Amino acid sequence: MTDHDLKALAREVLAGNQFMVLGTVDPSGRPRVSPVWFTLVDHHAYWLSSPDAHHSRNLEQRPDVSMVVFDPCAGPGTGWAVYLEATAARVPVDELEEACATAFRDVEEPLAWTPERLASEPFVLYRARVTRTEVHVRGSDFGDGTGSDQRVPVDL
Repeated sequence: MTDHDLKALAREVLAGNQFMVLGTVDPSGRPRVSPVWFTLVDHHAYWLSSPDAHHSRNLEQRPDVSMVVFDPCAGPGTGWAVYLEATAARVPVDELEEACATAFRDVEEPLAWTPERLASEPFVLYRARVTRTEVHVRGSDFGDGTGSDQRVPVDL
């Protein structure tokens, strides 16, 4: 697969899925994964969550997170995945207006959240700056005969 093919594949997987698996680490070093609904805009992943959720408390202490986006309905040997590494934080109140407009610009009601709506809900908006992107490529797709799956870095 060419670099161009991998970029196109990564964009297709990211655009075709609304949920990601968010990986955080708690203060004792134990990993935690959580499925979250997300949007991705210009190297930033956005999601809503309760600040009391385990993963939210984890990222307050350790902002480095990992994410994976994939089609959960794909059968064995047929799916693709995109792995993301990022630094995450709650969006500050003074940036909420712009962040909501950005995060939800392509989202239809009732999922297009506003600062006013968030003020009356138990959720806050989180933003993760993606620092690394990799595509899961099946061993059979390399044509090298190894059969080993690999993660291949891509620049989006």
